[in-house]
Amino acid sequence: MPKYTAGSGHRPALAKLTELTEQTRTKLTHTGQKLNTTRQKLPKKHQLGVAGVAGLGAAALAFSLVPGGGSQPSTTESVSASSVAFSSEQVEDVKGGVEKQLNDALTQATSAAKKAAEDAKKKTAAEAAKQKAEQERKAKEAASRSAQRAQVKPVAAKSYANNLDGWIRESLDVMKKNGIPGSYDGIKRNILRESSGNPNAINNWDINAINGIPSKGLLQVIPPTFQTYHVPGTSSNIYDPVANITAACNYAADRYGSMDNVNSAY
Repeated sequence: MPKYTAGSGHRPALAKLTELTEQTRTKLTHTGQKLNTTRQKLPKKHQLGVAGVAGLGAAALAFSLVPGGGSQPSTTESVSASSVAFSSEQVEDVKGGVEKQLNDALTQATSAAKKAAEDAKKKTAAEAAKQKAEQERKAKEAASRSAQRAQVKPVAAKSYANNLDGWIRESLDVMKKNGIPGSYDGIKRNILRESSGNPNAINNWDINAINGIPSKGLLQVIPPTFQTYHVPGTSSNIYDPVANITAACNYAADRYGSMDNVNSAY
């Protein structure tokens, strides 16, 4: 192989090549850093693509700067004329080609990152719209249930006739709520015997009357007994039919088990 000679002009070309190689390597490193930053912002599938482009760019640089894909000789004396016989224009063309590949890769990566960001934004907007629609649906359902409840008519209070039958039935409902036993027939039977159904009846001749505490009302209850066995929620007036019946039945339940068990004066 011919040795380098002073007049051959190979050393300046090799020096130029070395200088351009270092410049390109520096740009490649800087561009690689940009690609790496962009790659980290992309979804995983795009990261692999950008990494591949960067690798191809580096390989292109390595095989393009040295003719034949070989490495740079360790000494200039052993470089053959065919290994260094290229002009500055050729080196610039190689440099420009590599830079173009890297710039194209960077442009593609940037576009991919932008698209990924737009897709993520659209996905977030779609999820927000879905959540809003679900909230509106639930709100409509709640409003519909409220409207249905509002349409339900309140149950009218139970009414009772203002006579012996009505008084007994109302008293039985109060007794049921308070756990006081007794039946319609048992109550009516004792009322007819004690007062003949007169809510204002009063006994002024028996022992209670002699003692100053006459029996009063439908079931002829003395005041102390009425006060002791009065059921909350009923009138405090001993002559009130419902209050009188309920208090008397409460007393009879405590003493006899039920008004049904009373068959005479009690």
